Amino acid sequence: MARKAARSKARRSTSRTAAPGADTPRGRIIEALMALLAEQPIERIGLAALAERAGVTLADLRGEFSSPLAVLAAHAKEIDRQVLAEIDPEMEEEDARERLFDVLMRRLELLAPHREAIRSLLRSARRDPPLALALNAMTVRSQQWMLTAAGIDASGPKGMVRAQGLALLYANVLRTWVDDDDDQTHTLAALDNQLARGQRYAGLLDELCRIPEAACAFRRRLRGGPRRGRERAHRAAM
Repeated sequence: MARKAARSKARRSTSRTAAPGADTPRGRIIEALMALLAEQPIERIGLAALAERAGVTLADLRGEFSSPLAVLAAHAKEIDRQVLAEIDPEMEEEDARERLFDVLMRRLELLAPHREAIRSLLRSARRDPPLALALNAMTVRSQQWMLTAAGIDASGPKGMVRAQGLALLYANVLRTWVDDDDDQTHTLAALDNQLARGQRYAGLLDELCRIPEAACAFRRRLRGGPRRGRERAHRAAM
């Protein structure tokens, strides 16, 4: 799996382009926040400093975003969009785990210019539970799209559980990725191991989901059995 993803990475790295909209006020604000995060924790980044770094007025900043967290959400959404726009058609014949591996590696490639910003966010999240919850919510939304990109159902309650599980696994991979060297050997291994764990978890989830379905069917049979018996007895008596 890791070898296939590495080959896919090599194919695509030569065609990487700048994010669209980078020269717009919105794009400059997003880039400014990521640059500031590489220098200081998010809790120290004020709106005035963000506007100054982006070269926009406070009015322009307020017109685009309500807070630094809203800027982060926009950045995550843009990464989602780029991953979805570059799904590798050669992966369609691979199994679900291989496809998901490829999608998540592409996401990490796109995040590479902001490695220090991600490192800063991980540190802040460890000491700030509300921030950790907010970042988790963003990650779950993104991972729903990543699952869908890999051809894995992310709808309904089961899909939400899958997305939350994948968000936690992805966070574990990020902790390896921020300190990995250029060849990404440790990241490839970490992602492979985490997806193996996730695959076992998904299998358990499917089994657990079958239990209440079977129980409901059994209860319906129990409820329906005596009623049908009474109906047959009533018809016989007539």
